[in-house]
Amino acid sequence: MYNFDLGRPASVYFCGIGGVSMSGLALILKSRGFRVSGSDRAKSAVTENLEAQGIHVFYGQKKENITPGLDLMVFTAAIHPDNPEFVAAEAYGIPMMTRAELLGLIMKDYELPVAVSGTHGKTTTTSMLSEILLAQDTDPTLSVGGNLRSIGGNVRIGGPKYFVAEACEYTNSFLSMFPKYGMILDIDADHLDFFKDLDDIRRSFRKFAELLPADGALIIHSDIERLAEITEGLACRVFTYGNGADDDYQVRSLTFDDHGHPSFVFHIKKSGKDVPVALSVPGEHNAFNACAALAAADLLGMDAAASAEAVSNYRGADRRFEILGERDGVLIVDDYAHHPAEIRATLTAAQNTPHDRIFCVFQPHTYSRTKSLFEEFADALSIADVVVLADIYAARETDTLGVSSHLLAERIREKGHPACHDFRTFEEIEKFVLQNCRKGDLLITMGAGNVNTVAKDLLS
Repeated sequence: MYNFDLGRPASVYFCGIGGVSMSGLALILKSRGFRVSGSDRAKSAVTENLEAQGIHVFYGQKKENITPGLDLMVFTAAIHPDNPEFVAAEAYGIPMMTRAELLGLIMKDYELPVAVSGTHGKTTTTSMLSEILLAQDTDPTLSVGGNLRSIGGNVRIGGPKYFVAEACEYTNSFLSMFPKYGMILDIDADHLDFFKDLDDIRRSFRKFAELLPADGALIIHSDIERLAEITEGLACRVFTYGNGADDDYQVRSLTFDDHGHPSFVFHIKKSGKDVPVALSVPGEHNAFNACAALAAADLLGMDAAASAEAVSNYRGADRRFEILGERDGVLIVDDYAHHPAEIRATLTAAQNTPHDRIFCVFQPHTYSRTKSLFEEFADALSIADVVVLADIYAARETDTLGVSSHLLAERIREKGHPACHDFRTFEEIEKFVLQNCRKGDLLITMGAGNVNTVAKDLLS
Protein backbone atom coordinates (compact mmCIF):
# COMPACT_ATOMS: atom_id res chain seq x y z
CA MET A 1 0.00 0.00 0.00
CA TYR A 2 1.08 3.61 -0.65
CA ASN A 3 3.04 5.02 2.29
CA PHE A 4 0.50 7.66 3.25
CA ASP A 5 1.60 10.30 5.77
CA LEU A 6 -0.60 13.22 6.81
CA GLY A 7 2.56 15.10 7.74
CA ARG A 8 3.90 14.93 4.18
CA PRO A 9 1.42 16.67 1.83
CA ALA A 10 1.24 15.14 -1.63
CA SER A 11 -0.90 15.35 -4.77
CA VAL A 12 -4.11 13.31 -4.37
CA TYR A 13 -6.86 12.72 -6.95
CA PHE A 14 -10.37 11.64 -5.91
CA CYS A 15 -12.28 9.63 -8.51
CA GLY A 16 -15.89 10.36 -7.51
CA ILE A 17 -15.09 13.44 -5.42
CA GLY A 18 -18.74 14.56 -5.26
CA GLY A 19 -19.74 11.76 -2.88
CA VAL A 20 -20.58 12.70 0.70
CA SER A 21 -17.67 10.86 2.30
CA MET A 22 -15.20 11.50 -0.55
CA SER A 23 -15.78 15.24 -0.49
CA GLY A 24 -15.22 15.29 3.26
CA LEU A 25 -11.92 13.43 2.97
CA ALA A 26 -10.84 15.78 0.18
CA LEU A 27 -11.46 18.78 2.42
CA ILE A 28 -9.55 17.21 5.31
CA LEU A 29 -6.51 16.65 3.09
CA LYS A 30 -6.83 20.14 1.63
CA SER A 31 -6.73 21.57 5.16
CA ARG A 32 -3.50 19.62 5.78
CA GLY A 33 -1.77 21.20 2.79
CA PHE A 34 -2.33 18.43 0.24
CA ARG A 35 -2.79 19.29 -3.44
CA VAL A 36 -6.28 17.94 -4.08
CA SER A 37 -8.24 17.45 -7.30
CA GLY A 38 -10.87 15.02 -8.52
CA SER A 39 -13.74 14.23 -10.82
CA ASP A 40 -17.45 13.53 -10.76
CA ARG A 41 -20.19 12.81 -13.24
CA ALA A 42 -21.96 16.17 -12.93
CA LYS A 43 -21.86 19.49 -11.11
CA SER A 44 -23.62 19.58 -7.73
CA ALA A 45 -23.79 21.72 -4.60
CA VAL A 46 -21.05 19.49 -3.15
CA THR A 47 -18.65 19.95 -6.08
CA GLU A 48 -19.35 23.68 -6.19
CA ASN A 49 -18.37 23.90 -2.52
CA LEU A 50 -15.17 21.98 -3.25
CA GLU A 51 -14.32 24.37 -6.06
CA ALA A 52 -14.96 27.32 -3.74
CA GLN A 53 -12.36 25.79 -1.38
CA GLY A 54 -9.78 25.78 -4.17
CA ILE A 55 -10.13 22.14 -5.27
CA HIS A 56 -10.15 21.55 -9.03
CA VAL A 57 -13.03 19.31 -10.15
CA PHE A 58 -13.25 17.66 -13.56
CA TYR A 59 -16.77 16.88 -14.83
CA GLY A 60 -16.89 13.56 -16.59
CA GLN A 61 -14.41 10.78 -15.79
CA LYS A 62 -11.85 10.63 -18.58
CA LYS A 63 -8.37 9.21 -18.89
CA GLU A 64 -7.09 12.69 -19.83
CA ASN A 65 -7.84 13.85 -16.26
CA ILE A 66 -5.07 11.61 -14.90
CA THR A 67 -1.47 12.84 -15.15
CA PRO A 68 1.78 11.05 -14.22
CA GLY A 69 2.55 13.65 -11.54
CA LEU A 70 -0.15 12.40 -9.17
CA ASP A 71 1.05 10.71 -5.98
CA LEU A 72 -2.20 8.90 -5.15
CA MET A 73 -5.67 8.19 -6.54
CA VAL A 74 -8.58 7.48 -4.19
CA PHE A 75 -11.69 5.72 -5.47
CA THR A 76 -15.03 4.43 -4.15
CA ALA A 77 -16.77 1.06 -4.40
CA ALA A 78 -18.80 2.46 -7.30
CA ILE A 79 -15.64 2.75 -9.45
CA HIS A 80 -14.88 -0.40 -11.44
CA PRO A 81 -11.56 -1.50 -12.98
CA ASP A 82 -12.78 -0.55 -16.45
CA ASN A 83 -13.31 3.09 -15.40
CA PRO A 84 -11.10 5.20 -17.74
CA GLU A 85 -9.47 7.06 -14.84
CA PHE A 86 -8.78 3.80 -13.01
CA VAL A 87 -7.22 2.34 -16.18
CA ALA A 88 -5.08 5.45 -16.71
CA ALA A 89 -3.85 5.49 -13.10
CA GLU A 90 -2.81 1.84 -13.39
CA ALA A 91 -1.02 2.53 -16.66
CA TYR A 92 0.96 5.38 -15.09
CA GLY A 93 1.77 3.28 -12.02
CA ILE A 94 0.01 5.75 -9.70
CA PRO A 95 -0.65 4.25 -6.26
CA MET A 96 -4.35 3.75 -5.52
CA MET A 97 -6.43 3.16 -2.42
CA THR A 98 -10.12 2.97 -1.57
CA ARG A 99 -12.06 5.69 0.20
CA ALA A 100 -12.31 3.44 3.26
CA GLU A 101 -8.56 2.85 3.39
CA LEU A 102 -7.89 6.59 3.30
CA LEU A 103 -10.50 7.23 6.00
CA GLY A 104 -8.84 4.61 8.19
CA LEU A 105 -5.38 6.11 7.73
CA ILE A 106 -6.68 9.60 8.57
CA MET A 107 -8.41 8.17 11.66
CA LYS A 108 -5.05 6.86 12.95
CA ASP A 109 -3.81 10.44 13.27
CA TYR A 110 -6.32 11.31 16.04
CA GLU A 111 -6.12 10.58 19.77
CA LEU A 112 -9.76 9.56 20.24
CA PRO A 113 -11.29 8.31 16.99
CA VAL A 114 -14.92 7.11 17.10
CA ALA A 115 -16.50 4.96 14.37
CA VAL A 116 -20.31 4.72 14.24
CA SER A 117 -21.51 1.52 12.55
CA GLY A 118 -24.80 -0.33 12.08
CA THR A 119 -27.14 -1.05 9.20
CA HIS A 120 -29.49 1.79 10.26
CA GLY A 121 -29.19 5.06 12.14
CA LYS A 122 -25.52 5.87 11.45
CA THR A 123 -26.01 9.40 10.14
CA THR A 124 -28.43 10.41 12.90
CA THR A 125 -26.30 8.97 15.69
CA THR A 126 -23.09 10.44 14.25
CA SER A 127 -24.85 13.80 14.01
CA MET A 128 -26.11 13.61 17.60
CA LEU A 129 -22.65 12.76 18.94
CA SER A 130 -21.22 15.56 16.81
CA GLU A 131 -23.65 18.06 18.35
CA ILE A 132 -22.65 16.90 21.84
CA LEU A 133 -18.94 17.37 21.17
CA LEU A 134 -19.52 20.75 19.51
CA ALA A 135 -21.61 21.97 22.45
CA GLN A 136 -18.84 21.08 24.90
CA ASP A 137 -16.14 22.93 22.93
CA THR A 138 -14.01 19.87 22.16
CA ASP A 139 -13.16 21.11 18.63
CA PRO A 140 -13.89 17.74 16.96
CA THR A 141 -13.11 16.69 13.42
CA LEU A 142 -16.31 15.25 11.95
CA SER A 143 -17.18 13.14 8.91
CA VAL A 144 -20.96 12.71 8.66
CA GLY A 145 -22.88 10.73 6.03
CA GLY A 146 -25.26 13.62 5.39
CA ASN A 147 -25.39 17.39 5.66
CA LEU A 148 -25.44 18.57 9.28
CA ARG A 149 -26.85 22.07 9.47
CA SER A 150 -24.79 23.19 12.46
CA ILE A 151 -21.54 22.67 10.51
CA GLY A 152 -22.94 23.73 7.13
CA GLY A 153 -22.13 20.46 5.40
CA ASN A 154 -20.88 16.96 6.03
CA VAL A 155 -17.39 17.63 7.34
CA ARG A 156 -15.77 19.78 10.00
CA ILE A 157 -12.03 20.24 10.36
CA GLY A 158 -11.12 20.42 14.04
CA GLY A 159 -8.29 19.65 16.42
CA PRO A 160 -6.18 16.48 16.70
CA LYS A 161 -8.01 14.83 19.62
CA TYR A 162 -11.58 13.88 18.62
CA PHE A 163 -12.53 12.37 15.28
CA VAL A 164 -16.05 11.03 14.69
CA ALA A 165 -16.90 9.21 11.47
CA GLU A 166 -19.56 6.93 10.06
CA ALA A 167 -18.40 3.38 9.46
CA CYS A 168 -20.24 1.71 6.58
CA GLU A 169 -20.30 -2.07 6.31
CA TYR A 170 -20.83 -2.18 2.52
CA THR A 171 -17.90 -4.00 0.82
CA ASN A 172 -16.46 -4.39 4.34
CA SER A 173 -15.16 -0.83 4.11
CA PHE A 174 -15.34 -0.30 7.89
CA LEU A 175 -12.73 -3.02 8.34
CA SER A 176 -10.13 -0.55 7.03
CA MET A 177 -10.67 1.77 10.00
CA PHE A 178 -8.65 2.28 13.17
CA PRO A 179 -11.17 3.39 15.82
CA LYS A 180 -10.58 3.49 19.56
CA TYR A 181 -14.31 3.64 20.26
CA GLY A 182 -16.79 1.77 18.09
CA MET A 183 -20.57 1.71 17.98
CA ILE A 184 -22.84 -0.99 16.54
CA LEU A 185 -26.42 0.30 16.38
CA ASP A 186 -28.00 -2.77 14.80
CA ILE A 187 -27.28 -5.64 12.41
CA ASP A 188 -29.85 -6.30 9.71
CA ALA A 189 -29.96 -7.96 6.29
CA ASP A 190 -28.82 -5.38 3.74
CA HIS A 191 -26.34 -4.94 0.87
CA LEU A 192 -27.06 -8.48 -0.24
CA ASP A 193 -25.44 -7.68 -3.58
CA PHE A 194 -22.19 -7.97 -1.61
CA PHE A 195 -22.92 -10.08 1.47
CA LYS A 196 -24.09 -13.68 1.09
CA ASP A 197 -26.68 -13.51 3.87
CA LEU A 198 -27.33 -12.15 7.36
CA ASP A 199 -24.77 -14.47 8.92
CA ASP A 200 -22.14 -13.10 6.55
CA ILE A 201 -23.07 -9.57 7.67
CA ARG A 202 -22.82 -10.60 11.33
CA ARG A 203 -19.33 -12.00 10.74
CA SER A 204 -18.32 -8.67 9.26
CA PHE A 205 -19.56 -6.75 12.30
CA ARG A 206 -17.69 -9.18 14.56
CA LYS A 207 -14.49 -8.37 12.66
CA PHE A 208 -15.24 -4.66 13.08
CA ALA A 209 -15.59 -5.16 16.84
CA GLU A 210 -12.26 -6.99 16.89
CA LEU A 211 -10.55 -3.87 15.54
CA LEU A 212 -11.04 -2.07 18.85
CA PRO A 213 -7.95 -1.99 21.10
CA ALA A 214 -7.79 -3.14 24.71
CA ASP A 215 -7.97 0.46 25.96
CA GLY A 216 -10.93 1.18 23.69
CA ALA A 217 -14.61 0.32 23.95
CA LEU A 218 -17.54 -1.07 21.99
CA ILE A 219 -21.01 0.41 22.49
CA ILE A 220 -23.66 -1.98 21.17
CA HIS A 221 -27.45 -2.22 21.15
CA SER A 222 -28.56 -5.07 23.42
CA ASP A 223 -31.50 -5.89 21.09
CA ILE A 224 -29.13 -7.37 18.50
CA GLU A 225 -29.81 -11.08 18.17
CA ARG A 226 -27.20 -13.53 19.49
CA LEU A 227 -25.30 -10.63 20.95
CA ALA A 228 -22.60 -12.83 22.50
CA GLU A 229 -21.44 -13.91 19.04
CA ILE A 230 -20.44 -10.30 18.42
CA THR A 231 -19.06 -9.41 21.84
CA GLU A 232 -17.57 -12.51 23.49
CA GLY A 233 -13.78 -12.58 23.85
CA LEU A 234 -13.13 -9.05 22.59
CA ALA A 235 -9.99 -7.30 23.79
CA CYS A 236 -11.89 -4.05 24.39
CA ARG A 237 -14.46 -3.15 27.01
CA VAL A 238 -18.08 -3.74 25.98
CA PHE A 239 -21.01 -1.52 26.97
CA THR A 240 -24.62 -2.23 26.03
CA TYR A 241 -27.45 0.24 25.60
CA GLY A 242 -31.21 -0.30 25.30
CA ASN A 243 -34.20 -0.53 27.63
CA GLY A 244 -33.14 -3.62 29.58
CA ALA A 245 -32.39 -3.59 33.30
CA ASP A 246 -28.92 -5.01 32.66
CA ASP A 247 -27.91 -2.46 30.03
CA ASP A 248 -25.06 -0.13 30.92
CA TYR A 249 -26.97 2.78 29.37
CA GLN A 250 -30.76 2.72 29.43
CA VAL A 251 -33.81 4.38 27.88
CA ARG A 252 -36.37 4.66 30.68
CA SER A 253 -39.88 6.15 30.94
CA LEU A 254 -40.24 6.69 27.18
CA THR A 255 -43.14 8.96 26.16
CA PHE A 256 -44.11 11.00 23.08
CA ASP A 257 -45.55 14.48 22.59
CA ASP A 258 -48.31 15.38 20.10
CA HIS A 259 -45.76 15.54 17.28
CA GLY A 260 -44.19 12.16 17.96
CA HIS A 261 -41.09 13.60 19.65
CA PRO A 262 -39.81 11.20 22.32
CA SER A 263 -38.86 12.10 25.87
CA PHE A 264 -37.07 9.67 28.16
CA VAL A 265 -34.78 9.30 31.11
CA PHE A 266 -31.19 8.43 30.19
CA HIS A 267 -29.99 6.11 32.95
CA ILE A 268 -26.30 5.40 33.54
CA LYS A 269 -26.15 2.08 35.41
CA LYS A 270 -22.64 2.46 36.86
CA SER A 271 -23.28 5.82 38.53
CA GLY A 272 -27.04 5.49 38.95
CA LYS A 273 -27.42 8.92 37.35
CA ASP A 274 -30.72 9.78 35.62
CA VAL A 275 -30.75 12.53 33.00
CA PRO A 276 -33.98 13.76 31.34
CA VAL A 277 -33.94 14.00 27.54
CA ALA A 278 -36.59 15.59 25.29
CA LEU A 279 -35.85 15.19 21.57
CA SER A 280 -36.82 17.51 18.73
CA VAL A 281 -36.88 14.70 16.15
CA PRO A 282 -39.69 12.11 15.98
CA GLY A 283 -39.73 8.36 16.43
CA GLU A 284 -38.90 5.70 19.00
CA HIS A 285 -35.83 4.72 16.97
CA ASN A 286 -34.38 8.18 17.58
CA ALA A 287 -34.65 7.71 21.34
CA PHE A 288 -32.28 4.75 21.02
CA ASN A 289 -30.03 6.62 18.59
CA ALA A 290 -29.80 9.38 21.20
CA CYS A 291 -29.05 6.83 23.93
CA ALA A 292 -26.15 5.47 21.87
CA ALA A 293 -24.75 8.96 21.30
CA LEU A 294 -25.10 9.83 24.99
CA ALA A 295 -23.36 6.57 25.94
CA ALA A 296 -20.40 7.39 23.69
CA ALA A 297 -20.25 10.90 25.10
CA ASP A 298 -20.18 9.53 28.65
CA LEU A 299 -17.27 7.22 27.81
CA LEU A 300 -15.46 10.19 26.25
CA GLY A 301 -15.80 12.06 29.54
CA MET A 302 -18.49 14.54 28.53
CA ASP A 303 -20.88 16.05 31.08
CA ALA A 304 -24.15 14.06 30.92
CA ALA A 305 -26.51 17.01 31.49
CA ALA A 306 -24.78 19.13 28.84
CA SER A 307 -24.83 16.16 26.45
CA ALA A 308 -28.57 15.67 26.99
CA GLU A 309 -29.20 19.36 26.30
CA ALA A 310 -27.19 19.17 23.05
CA VAL A 311 -29.12 16.09 21.89
CA SER A 312 -32.41 17.75 22.81
CA ASN A 313 -31.52 20.74 20.60
CA TYR A 314 -30.65 18.51 17.63
CA ARG A 315 -33.08 19.22 14.76
CA GLY A 316 -32.04 16.50 12.35
CA ALA A 317 -29.70 16.09 9.40
CA ASP A 318 -30.73 16.57 5.79
CA ARG A 319 -33.04 13.83 4.49
CA ARG A 320 -33.72 12.38 7.97
CA PHE A 321 -37.44 13.12 8.50
CA GLU A 322 -36.61 16.56 7.15
CA ILE A 323 -39.65 18.84 7.14
CA LEU A 324 -39.32 20.78 3.90
CA GLY A 325 -42.49 22.89 4.04
CA GLU A 326 -46.17 23.00 3.17
CA ARG A 327 -48.15 23.28 -0.03
CA ASP A 328 -51.90 23.90 0.11
CA GLY A 329 -52.03 22.61 3.67
CA VAL A 330 -50.06 19.42 2.89
CA LEU A 331 -46.96 18.94 5.06
CA ILE A 332 -44.05 17.71 2.92
CA VAL A 333 -41.27 15.64 4.53
CA ASP A 334 -38.23 13.95 2.99
CA ASP A 335 -36.44 10.90 4.38
CA TYR A 336 -33.50 8.74 3.32
CA ALA A 337 -35.09 5.44 4.45
CA HIS A 338 -34.34 2.72 1.90
CA HIS A 339 -34.51 -0.51 3.93
CA PRO A 340 -37.78 -2.05 5.22
CA ALA A 341 -36.71 -1.56 8.85
CA GLU A 342 -35.99 2.13 8.18
CA ILE A 343 -39.27 2.56 6.28
CA ARG A 344 -41.20 1.01 9.16
CA ALA A 345 -39.46 3.28 11.70
CA THR A 346 -40.06 6.42 9.63
CA LEU A 347 -43.72 5.66 8.86
CA THR A 348 -44.34 4.77 12.51
CA ALA A 349 -42.87 8.12 13.49
CA ALA A 350 -45.10 9.79 10.90
CA GLN A 351 -48.17 8.13 12.43
CA ASN A 352 -47.42 10.04 15.63
CA THR A 353 -47.25 13.32 13.72
CA PRO A 354 -50.53 15.23 13.20
CA HIS A 355 -52.05 14.19 9.85
CA ASP A 356 -55.19 13.04 8.08
CA ARG A 357 -53.54 10.61 5.67
CA ILE A 358 -49.93 9.60 5.04
CA PHE A 359 -48.85 9.62 1.39
CA CYS A 360 -45.57 7.75 0.96
CA VAL A 361 -43.75 8.35 -2.33
CA PHE A 362 -41.07 5.66 -2.30
CA GLN A 363 -38.23 5.03 -4.72
CA PRO A 364 -36.67 1.57 -4.20
CA HIS A 365 -32.87 1.63 -4.18
CA THR A 366 -31.09 -1.09 -6.20
CA TYR A 367 -32.61 -4.18 -7.79
CA SER A 368 -30.75 -6.57 -5.49
CA ARG A 369 -32.11 -4.98 -2.30
CA THR A 370 -35.65 -4.85 -3.72
CA LYS A 371 -35.54 -8.50 -4.77
CA SER A 372 -33.97 -9.89 -1.59
CA LEU A 373 -36.31 -7.96 0.74
CA PHE A 374 -39.38 -7.93 -1.52
CA GLU A 375 -41.92 -9.17 1.04
CA GLU A 376 -40.46 -6.98 3.80
CA PHE A 377 -40.81 -3.90 1.57
CA ALA A 378 -44.45 -4.75 0.84
CA ASP A 379 -45.23 -5.12 4.55
CA ALA A 380 -43.43 -1.96 5.67
CA LEU A 381 -44.87 0.30 2.97
CA SER A 382 -48.39 -0.87 3.81
CA ILE A 383 -48.23 1.27 6.97
CA ALA A 384 -48.87 4.36 4.80
CA ASP A 385 -52.43 5.24 3.82
CA VAL A 386 -51.45 5.81 0.19
CA VAL A 387 -48.31 4.33 -1.41
CA VAL A 388 -46.82 5.76 -4.60
CA LEU A 389 -43.85 3.93 -6.13
CA ALA A 390 -41.26 5.39 -8.47
CA ASP A 391 -39.07 3.24 -10.70
CA ILE A 392 -36.19 1.46 -8.96
CA TYR A 393 -33.06 3.59 -8.62
CA ALA A 394 -30.41 1.32 -10.13
CA ALA A 395 -27.37 3.04 -8.53
CA ARG A 396 -24.38 0.78 -9.26
CA GLU A 397 -26.44 -2.09 -10.80
CA THR A 398 -27.40 -2.98 -14.37
CA ASP A 399 -29.18 -6.34 -13.98
CA THR A 400 -32.87 -5.86 -13.07
CA LEU A 401 -33.01 -9.40 -11.58
CA GLY A 402 -36.59 -9.65 -12.81
CA VAL A 403 -37.91 -7.22 -10.22
CA SER A 404 -39.69 -3.88 -10.67
CA SER A 405 -41.69 -1.27 -8.80
CA HIS A 406 -44.76 -2.42 -10.73
CA LEU A 407 -44.39 -5.95 -9.31
CA LEU A 408 -43.91 -4.51 -5.81
CA ALA A 409 -47.07 -2.40 -6.21
CA GLU A 410 -49.01 -5.51 -7.28
CA ARG A 411 -47.77 -7.37 -4.20
CA ILE A 412 -48.80 -4.53 -1.87
CA ARG A 413 -52.30 -4.57 -3.40
CA GLU A 414 -52.44 -8.36 -3.02
CA LYS A 415 -51.79 -7.88 0.68
CA GLY A 416 -55.04 -5.90 0.95
CA HIS A 417 -53.76 -2.36 0.39
CA PRO A 418 -55.63 -1.08 -2.68
CA ALA A 419 -54.29 2.50 -2.44
CA CYS A 420 -50.95 1.64 -4.05
CA HIS A 421 -49.85 3.16 -7.35
CA ASP A 422 -46.69 3.06 -9.46
CA PHE A 423 -45.51 5.50 -12.10
CA ARG A 424 -42.55 5.59 -14.48
CA THR A 425 -41.71 9.30 -14.15
CA PHE A 426 -41.52 11.91 -11.41
CA GLU A 427 -43.77 14.16 -13.50
CA GLU A 428 -46.57 11.56 -13.31
CA ILE A 429 -46.04 11.21 -9.56
CA GLU A 430 -46.21 14.97 -9.02
CA LYS A 431 -49.40 15.19 -11.07
CA PHE A 432 -50.99 12.35 -9.06
CA VAL A 433 -50.03 13.96 -5.75
CA LEU A 434 -51.37 17.38 -6.74
CA GLN A 435 -54.67 15.81 -7.79
CA ASN A 436 -55.11 13.57 -4.74
CA CYS A 437 -53.47 15.15 -1.68
CA ARG A 438 -55.67 17.41 0.40
CA LYS A 439 -55.23 19.81 3.29
CA GLY A 440 -54.13 17.97 6.42
CA ASP A 441 -52.27 15.18 4.61
CA LEU A 442 -48.64 14.32 5.29
CA LEU A 443 -46.54 13.60 2.19
CA ILE A 444 -43.22 11.78 2.63
CA THR A 445 -40.77 11.32 -0.22
CA MET A 446 -38.57 8.39 0.73
CA GLY A 447 -35.51 6.59 -0.63
CA ALA A 448 -31.75 6.79 -1.10
CA GLY A 449 -31.93 7.89 -4.73
CA ASN A 450 -33.16 11.20 -6.17
CA VAL A 451 -36.83 10.96 -5.14
CA ASN A 452 -36.42 14.13 -3.07
CA THR A 453 -36.67 15.92 -6.42
CA VAL A 454 -40.43 15.32 -6.21
CA ALA A 455 -40.69 17.13 -2.88
CA LYS A 456 -38.59 20.06 -4.10
CA ASP A 457 -40.64 20.36 -7.30
CA LEU A 458 -43.91 20.36 -5.35
CA LEU A 459 -42.65 23.17 -3.11
CA SER A 460 -41.24 25.24 -5.97
